[in-house]
Amino acid sequence: MRVRVSPSAPNMQLRTTSQLATPAVLVDLDALNRNLRTMSQRHPGAKLRPHTKAHKCTQLAELQMHYGHKTFTCATPREVIGMAAATVGEDLLLANEVVDYDRLTALAKVSENLRVTIAVDSEFTINAAERAGLRDVLIDVNVGLKRCGIAPELAGQLADFARKKKMTVRGVMGYEGHLMMVDGHDKRKQRVAESMQLLTRAAKDVGGEVISAGGTGTFDMHDDTEINELQAGSYALMDTHYAKLALPFEQSCFVLGTVISQSNAWCVIDVGLKSLGMDHGNPTINGYDVLFCSDEHTTLAPIKDASTEKISVGEKLRVIPAHIDPTMAMHDFAHIVRGDEIIDSWSIDLRGW
Repeated sequence: MRVRVSPSAPNMQLRTTSQLATPAVLVDLDALNRNLRTMSQRHPGAKLRPHTKAHKCTQLAELQMHYGHKTFTCATPREVIGMAAATVGEDLLLANEVVDYDRLTALAKVSENLRVTIAVDSEFTINAAERAGLRDVLIDVNVGLKRCGIAPELAGQLADFARKKKMTVRGVMGYEGHLMMVDGHDKRKQRVAESMQLLTRAAKDVGGEVISAGGTGTFDMHDDTEINELQAGSYALMDTHYAKLALPFEQSCFVLGTVISQSNAWCVIDVGLKSLGMDHGNPTINGYDVLFCSDEHTTLAPIKDASTEKISVGEKLRVIPAHIDPTMAMHDFAHIVRGDEIIDSWSIDLRGW
């Protein structure tokens, strides 16, 4: 696979993680490849529309293409524009409502060279997309998550409005994000099936060929639903939040920190709120209890009765984020590693707006 190295990448003379300035994102290449392979075997080709919001890295998306995926989901116009500039993907979906004229116009320019589809859930968002020159839309349907999406019973009417505007309605999308962490596999699967019934009924009213939904937490729960593409992203890197579900994906991303202070009862590393997504709680550090995080620090203590070796100031620890998406958005580069060897550094080039 061709690897593109950003001209502003960190000093590639660095050979081991011990040489890195911290905090720094590490991605275990072997674990990443295993995750991508596992998902591509379950959802090959266009059955998976990987979500770039989880990693925000065109080089990682390029690796996903290596596993057969040419359609991608994006969360922001910046992600769409960046993917297009890197010539990664052939069919990009902005699974989010946008009303800003300048951003929509930029998307329309991108759509001259590849297919760009935008989610809409109101006449206002359709009018905004039409005014900017966008033509392909998916009707975003509310399937239970209190976020974006039109009521299912109104989806067909909105599709008719879009077609009167000479737009191509490709189908529907819905995100059952409120069900990702429902306790119990069987209970979660039943709730997902009920949610997807709302989407498939809306799809019959809307028309089009696309029924798009799902995420990492429900990746194996759509065999009996009618969706034909899965929007999953976190599976590639993972986090402690999704690890609770015992999915067949392993942690491949870590934030490396350096011990900067030590006392008899605890130590402190230089990874804190400004380098971790914290909305899903504290991060995890193997062998330690995380006591609390502050702006630039995480305070931790060795787990009692564990075989944790005493650590000294200057040594490094790997921190497992609780929520991977916002964690990646806080860093400029991901260092690609095999063990402690640095193989490459990839720009997290889709972050920002």
